[in-house]
Amino acid sequence: MTLYIGREASKLWKRVCAEVTAEITLLSENWKYLLAGVIFQYIHGLAARGVHYLHRPGPLLQDVGFLLLPELGLDKAYISETLFTLIFISFFLWTFHPFILKSKRIYTVLVWCRVLAFLVASQILRIFTFYSTQLPGPNYHCREGSKLATLPRPDSALEVLLINFPRGIVYGCGDLIFSSHMIFTLVFVRTYQKYGTRRFIKQFAWLLAVIQSFLIVASRKHYTVDVIVAWYTVNLVVFFIDKKLPEMPDRTSGASLLLPLTSKDKDSRNKEENHKLLNGNSGDPTDRRQRTQVNGKNLEDGNTGHPDTAMNGV
Repeated sequence: MTLYIGREASKLWKRVCAEVTAEITLLSENWKYLLAGVIFQYIHGLAARGVHYLHRPGPLLQDVGFLLLPELGLDKAYISETLFTLIFISFFLWTFHPFILKSKRIYTVLVWCRVLAFLVASQILRIFTFYSTQLPGPNYHCREGSKLATLPRPDSALEVLLINFPRGIVYGCGDLIFSSHMIFTLVFVRTYQKYGTRRFIKQFAWLLAVIQSFLIVASRKHYTVDVIVAWYTVNLVVFFIDKKLPEMPDRTSGASLLLPLTSKDKDSRNKEENHKLLNGNSGDPTDRRQRTQVNGKNLEDGNTGHPDTAMNGV
């Protein structure tokens, strides 16, 4: 038993080391995209903080969701935040599963490049939208009579730049159309829908997204229009941007060329290449042209090109 545990631990360590090597290579090529995406998260928070200075509380707007869904109340407002945190943490941990699990389809660096691209594009549209029209916030701290509904003029630019994190984010007002929580939720669900492997989890993730939508409205954190606009806007953004980005390498067919090979893998590849040479095929594993031997000569299909193995995920 001890020997088995030691052997499995050794395999796991080698797998982690190999994955770290591959991810570092990708990180060295894509760090600018990741850094830009992370910086824009701060810019988005800064914009949301800025619109709070413009917010003016007023009577709640007529809303179909408010009429149909019972109000959870201030004491149960944490429910929607708890579900969102669960979705966020689950997705974050899933993106790092290639470091541990043997079966994998993604590279952590490349999938986060795509996720941040989706988030940034959606958040740019969101900033333009909530600055265009400021609606009276339906949340409890944004209503008339609340001290947090409006912010006094800042004493300095530093006060604005610090955005009073995290309190300034949690108790923001005015950044309504469209829901930021739904941006993150839908981007995560769409990404797992494409690269995840468990059908049940995919279906469950979409169910959680629907439940999250209802909870946001029932908690009075957003109007129904904020959630509806998020559903079609984010899905369209992800659809079009995903078509523009180069596809990630498919890791399901075997060991990727990005990962360092073990001696056993090298011997297996050498045997495969020798077999191809004996049958008249090139030893280059990237050469996929079809060849047919006629009277000892190789005829190539000139219509078939060399597929490039994508190293860049953005």
